Amino acid sequence: MTRDAEPVSDHLARATVLRRLELAVLRRLDGRVAGEHHSTSHGPGSERAGARDYQPGDDARRIDWNLTARSLSTQVRQTEADRELETWVVADRSASMDFGTALREKRDVVLGVTAAVGVLTVRAGNRLGAVLAGGPDLRIRTAKGGRRHMLAILAETHDSPRHATPPPDTADLTAALRAQRRIQPRRSQVVVVSDFLDPTDWPRALRETALHNQVIAVHVTDPRELALPDVGLLRTVDPESGRLITVQTGSSALRERYSVAAKERLERIRRDIRSSGAEYLWTSTDRDWLTDVLRFAVARRQRAQGVLA
Repeated sequence: MTRDAEPVSDHLARATVLRRLELAVLRRLDGRVAGEHHSTSHGPGSERAGARDYQPGDDARRIDWNLTARSLSTQVRQTEADRELETWVVADRSASMDFGTALREKRDVVLGVTAAVGVLTVRAGNRLGAVLAGGPDLRIRTAKGGRRHMLAILAETHDSPRHATPPPDTADLTAALRAQRRIQPRRSQVVVVSDFLDPTDWPRALRETALHNQVIAVHVTDPRELALPDVGLLRTVDPESGRLITVQTGSSALRERYSVAAKERLERIRRDIRSSGAEYLWTSTDRDWLTDVLRFAVARRQRAQGVLA
């Protein structure tokens, strides 16, 4: 059945889910972190961006007397130009995201984080774009402003189908990151939401993206990816390859090896993200993802104000 032929009840159910999600984000955010994005050029504006030596012709009202006294040379405050900063969400919707053993699946966290980023972006008057990876092809929504466009992106993310096979190299996480840079070569804020289990060279693509953009990598995990429960004989299926594996979880040695390997993989992903120059935010299917996003945004804003103060 095509999307145009979907029953009305399906459309209503989706609209209800997205509306409840939007309201939950609005209630929790409560405007506390609106406008937290910063531009990267100097000019008339309200945000401080360091200082420089006084030059003839500078407005004397911009002299920073405290800094001048400390540096023994006349210093002039610089401000960041008030200008729009686009935000792009690169959302991983590959087969591994259709996994969850706690409160929700990882795909649900992707939708929630996209909603939080979208609300923050739209309320700040900025434009939002999205690239959905992991399917047979990339799904791209060019950056636009407004609530209607944000809801269209959420609907696209919500409706993305489940996949039984890995994506082609034209639609994986690496391809999505490079596509975003082609679409918007100017500096933007890029939020990547993934479990980063993609076997491609995504660390290099993330590093290339972070060279010219503000990048936030949201790492989504599930508790069972980090620790194997003792439930006897267990048959598992790799969602990416479809490979069936039978394991004896009653073996404490096996569970220990699994835990060690999982922790090493987790640390490797964290290390690759941080070394790329991207900011790192971890959340999980058993956590309150909105609280994680909110705390991160508030801390990020406070750090920026501390640097500029």
